[in-house]
Order: sequence, then structure tokens, then C-alpha cells
Amino acid sequence: MPADFWLSSGFALLRRDASGKLLVSDDFLRAYLARPELRPEAESCAAEIALHSALLAEPRQSVDEARLATLADADARDNYRHLLRFRDRLLASPSLEACYLALFRAESIDVPPLFIDHLAHVILRNILDGCTDPLRLRAAELLFRSQKVTIEDGAIMLADEETVKMYAATGGFGAVGRLLAENQTPMRSVSLDVLDEAKAALYWERSDRFDAVLDLSFGRPGLDALCRVLEGWIAHLLGTTVRIEPVQAIRDERWSWHVGLDGEATAILNDLYRGAEVAEERFRRLLALFRLSFADPAQMLPEVAGRPVYLGLAMTADRRLRVKPQNLVTNLPLARPV
Repeated sequence: MPADFWLSSGFALLRRDASGKLLVSDDFLRAYLARPELRPEAESCAAEIALHSALLAEPRQSVDEARLATLADADARDNYRHLLRFRDRLLASPSLEACYLALFRAESIDVPPLFIDHLAHVILRNILDGCTDPLRLRAAELLFRSQKVTIEDGAIMLADEETVKMYAATGGFGAVGRLLAENQTPMRSVSLDVLDEAKAALYWERSDRFDAVLDLSFGRPGLDALCRVLEGWIAHLLGTTVRIEPVQAIRDERWSWHVGLDGEATAILNDLYRGAEVAEERFRRLLALFRLSFADPAQMLPEVAGRPVYLGLAMTADRRLRVKPQNLVTNLPLARPV
């Protein structure tokens, strides 16, 4: 039996419907109230404490603006507004997956990125339930957590951005490490493990630490793992079967459609498609290119049916990678919107 992973996703608090989609539960909603932004502190007013307790007891209850106005702390009022808006979207949707799709079909997105990332996190946990390949799980982290990129001797190595920042501040030793760093006390260097076949088993015991490095170089298993994750994401959310494979370049005189998997890649691919000149420094930010093929070309827009769709992944100038998985559910050339 595969080991459990990503306990922080809240997947264990949910159940599936007959189609395998996730149904919101009271316990899942309660978990958000445990976040530090919402958990009452010693100086919290009585109204804030009472609201928090009431929502823990009945997380679906209506909370109007008049009640929020009784909270003394302006930040607390705003935090509850964000949570309640997101909660109401979840409750109005038949599933978490439907909520995710609806967010990106709205005229404007009124939900903070934190909630969107968490939705992607738990949906991926659902998609990957039963997965026995730690590389695939690590690759899936790209869809809901920012990465820092290091390129050495042509190898593309990705480390979780938040984890990198934590290690930079504390040397991996928490509050003690932060104190030592502030006092410029030398600390033992802490390096992150590159996830490979020899170290794959380590992932199960520390999946929620997000501290494994992924080798995304062309021809390496990590890039193939990402392809399989993207295929699963599309199949689960759109009901569309595709095949994705890495390519080293786009050599296609009939290039007709592309999707950037992040903002930087979108801009670069748009320029290349238009034939605009792309500076060498900017071109080198492209980390990976992919060719996507539909199993059933009839599901595509007629004008591009049977043609490949090219995908791109790129880092920013400061070597940051922020994947936008929503691009794959909003920008593919589907004949009928899902």
C-alpha cells in the first residue's frame, strides 16, 4: 500500500463524489480557521474570539458585514472577508474541482493566491492518490509552490522557494538558527537533497517539508514525471486525454497554438510565435518546452484539430519559477469549454 503524503493538503478531511471529484466538508472548512491569519491571539477582541468559536461550531453559517464590523482589528476583518468569500464559493460549487474551474472563468478573481494554491494542492493530492513515484509527487509541487532555479553545468535544479528562504535565514535550525544568523555565528552548511532513485524513499517521511530538489534537465526522469502530472491534471479537470512529451526546440512551420505554463514563458512564446526578436539572456530563461497531443483531435477547435500544442516553462530574471496550472484549463484549444 502506498505511503500517505501531503497531509497539509487536507485531503483526509474530504470525500469524493461518484465521479471522483472532491466534496467540501465541515472539517475541511474548519481547518482554515486554524491558520495563523485567523486564529485569535491574546490581544484579540471578544467579538473576534466569539466569531472564531461560532465558525468552528458551524462553519457554514452566514456572517454578514455588520457582524464583521464588530471586530476591532482591521486586518482580522479583512482576513475573515477573504475566507468567507472563498468559503461561499466552495459551498456554491458541486466540487472543489468545479470551484477551481469557476474561479478562472469569472470576469475577475476575488480570491487570494493562497486559497488558489491550496485548491491546486488538494486537487493534485486527489489526482495522485495511490501514486508510488516520489519523483511525480515532487514534480507536482511545481503546480502549487514557487521554486528557485539553479543551473549548473547545464543541469536545471529546482528547490522550493519558501524552503530556500527558511534555510537562508536559519541554516535549517529554526529559531535557534535565526538567532545565530542575526549574531553572525558560523553555522554548519545545510544542503538540500536532490531527489533521485537512491533517495526516493526519503520523500514519504518528509513530503510536507517540501525540501527535496528536483532535477528538471532534459532527458532526466524529473521532466518526464512533470509531463505525467500535467497529463493527469488535464484529464481530471477537463476530462480530456492528452500526451505530453519534452522537446528541445519548436521546429514547426505550422506552429498554430501554444500555452505558457507561467507568465514568463507565455511572454517569450508569444514573441517567438510572432517572429519578434528575443534577446539571448531572455531566451535562456526558458527551462523546458513540451509538445502536447490530443488523443481525440475532435475535441480541439476545428482550425487546429490534429496539430500539436506547444507548452513552455520559464524562470524570471531572478531565477524564480511560478507555474500557473490554471493556464492548462483555460487556454487549451478545446472545441467545447468544460
